[in-house]
Amino acid sequence: MREPVVPGVHEIQLQRVKAHAILDDEGVTLIDTGYAGSLSRIERGLAGLGRSVSDVRRVVCTHGHPDHAGSARAFADLGIEVDIHPADAANLDIGFSDAVRRPSRGRIFAAMTPPLVRFTPLEDGAVLPVLGGLEVIHTPGHTPGSVCLFAPRDGTLFVGDALQCRFGRVSFASGLYSDDPAMARASVQRLAQLGVSSIVFSHWAPITDGAAEIIASLAERAAATT
Repeated sequence: MREPVVPGVHEIQLQRVKAHAILDDEGVTLIDTGYAGSLSRIERGLAGLGRSVSDVRRVVCTHGHPDHAGSARAFADLGIEVDIHPADAANLDIGFSDAVRRPSRGRIFAAMTPPLVRFTPLEDGAVLPVLGGLEVIHTPGHTPGSVCLFAPRDGTLFVGDALQCRFGRVSFASGLYSDDPAMARASVQRLAQLGVSSIVFSHWAPITDGAAEIIASLAERAAATT
């Protein structure tokens, strides 16, 4: 079994993005699913961890972009619980014809992600029963339903695309790919209150040194511009 990214959390590298598998005695909680068609890669990744797709008890989508929720419907079709914020789940019903008629960056990305016929609403403040309690923190801006996931027991924060780390420097969500960059920056202020020890990114290596200070600095910058 590969070494965990942080205690209890294992990385599965997909096309241009990472899924994260949280392993415990009850099964697997999978954070994000990659693009549509990623199920076989996830199967291979889980096999390397001594688990299988049949062990997955829930999938949690940090947001509805195609590189994060593209294979969520494949899991739902297997009868596995898929958790996503309802604001993003609603956007996935946007088709390409709708996006073309009223184009926006967010609508086009939503149209690229297969819609979910069934899902479990992931609401702000909900606590998932893994890692000693994994709290859902609604951080809108990158998408309307973007969430971060925080485990207070170990101080682990999964940020999805709410933060990025390009060239070793942590910064706000990409302005190019965000629905509302100003809102995305403002949302970071919530994260500064958490006591973060580790930041787990979807596209970059995790940060385990100085995480709280990094987030506090970003929060100060966000507050100065609001």
